[in-house]
This record gives sequence, C-alpha cells and structure tokens, in this order.
Amino acid sequence: MNRAPYTPIITFNHTQAARVSHLRAAFERRGGQTQVESKYHTAPVKIAKTFPMGGPVGVMVMDVSPGLLAGDRYEFDWTAHEDAHVYLTNQSFTKVHPCPDLASGSSMRQTFALSPGAILENMPEPVMLYRDAAFSSETVVNLSQASVWMQAEVLCPGRTLRGETFAYRIYRNRLKVSYEGELIFAQHQLIDPASDMLSAPGCFGGLTHTGAFYAFSDQITAKHIEAVRDAVSGLSVREQHPVIAGVTETHKYGFAVMAASTAAWPLQEALAAAWEATRAALLGIGPLRLHN
Repeated sequence: MNRAPYTPIITFNHTQAARVSHLRAAFERRGGQTQVESKYHTAPVKIAKTFPMGGPVGVMVMDVSPGLLAGDRYEFDWTAHEDAHVYLTNQSFTKVHPCPDLASGSSMRQTFALSPGAILENMPEPVMLYRDAAFSSETVVNLSQASVWMQAEVLCPGRTLRGETFAYRIYRNRLKVSYEGELIFAQHQLIDPASDMLSAPGCFGGLTHTGAFYAFSDQITAKHIEAVRDAVSGLSVREQHPVIAGVTETHKYGFAVMAASTAAWPLQEALAAAWEATRAALLGIGPLRLHN
C-alpha cells in the first residue's frame, strides 16, 4: 500500500518506570487429566481458574486492571509437557488505552513451548484499540513431534460507536512458529492509520475488523485444511456485517484462516467454525465442553 513520509517506529522505548507483568504456567498430564504443574504471576494478570474438561484443562486468564495503559508490558510464558492438552482463554476483551506518544505504547509477548504430543488451544477475546493507543504484540511458538498449537485473534479498530474507528496510533503484530528448532512460519503485520490507505481497495476497503485463526502441527494434512475450508465456506451470510474469509496452507505443517468484517462477533463466529472443524478433523473431538 502507498504511504506518506513518516518516521517509522520499530519498537517501543520502555523506560525503567514501565510496568512489567509476568504470567508463567506449566501443565502436565497425570492420570489421564491435564493439570497445572506450576504457575507464577505478578499483578495485574493471573490465572483466575482452571476447569476440568474430561482430559484437557481449561484455563481462564484474568486482568484485574482496566487494561493495558501507556508503558505496560505483559509477558506470558506457557509450557505444555508431553501429551498435555490445554485450552486458554480470557475473561474479556484486551483493552489497550491511549498513550501520550508512540514511544510510550504498551506491549504483550507470549511464548508457547509444546513437548511431544502436547496440544494447546489459545482462544482469547478480541483486542480493542482505543483512540491514541499504540500496541505491539509478539507470539513465539516452539513445537515438537505430534504437538498441536492453535490460536485465534480478532482486532477491533476502536470503539466504533464513539467514532474511534482507526483512531489509534499504531498496531504491530508478530508471529513466529518453529518446529524442532526450525523456523516454519513468520508473519509481521504493521498498521499505521495516519499513513496507511486503509479504505483503499486491496486493503480494508469498507471493512474495519480483522480476524485470524492459525493451526500448526506435523499431523496436519490436506484433508484437514479442506475440512476447515468447507466449514468457513458454509458460514451463514450476514447482510449487515458481511464476512470475507479465506484459508491458506502455510509453507510447512500449518494453515491460516484470515477474515475481515465490520464487527467483532461475526469474526468470532467464523473463527469458531474453523476451530471446531480443526478439532473434529485433526483431534477427533467435538466442540468445547467444560465439566464441573
């Protein structure tokens, strides 16, 4: 896309006064059930609760603050040991608040380490970028033989009913996936609303919200990808909030579902369909069910 001249911001220059919050957790399979092996957190993020799911474990992440403020840094480290099966989500939207300038933006970094046979499904609520927000997100995944990693993400361009559509400063999103030490996927997204021609054909057009669903495993084959394509193509047509979506095989051991719409919930619906199709085709299990 065309850009007007501007000074690029590569990274946010967090000072010593920046607030860094950590959440680390490891999971193991014991007696047919995945359990928390260890965990550590610093405010304002923590594991609110875990839920048995008949083998897998569900993990609810809580942020007790209003959201990411200027200078905040969240660092999450997730480890799934051999044959562990973990489902991650959070309680509400990740809200990114305004910052006075680009250099004082907030950031989130997540790392996922999966041992052989481990399964980790990360299905968080959408990210909401308030007016004047600057946010950098980085995800690093390390896979082993027969492990499976899935993740969905939905990006909201602001509180649209308050006229905040694309009123944020900048958004950067990186994803790197490695298998047995080999880098097999890397993507880097940068949205700069002040300079990018977001409404142009070939960019967002008239759409505002974006979503993605990723799945990586050495177990993924063409038939799994085709099952997800069928699920996405069979979505109901939403006249008020049309969804454009496509499924693409990655270079190695994975696929990506990319989607766009004019609201978050149709994207959540579309990505949930892709997720459920992946679970059924790849793992042989149905939709998510929590157990008391």
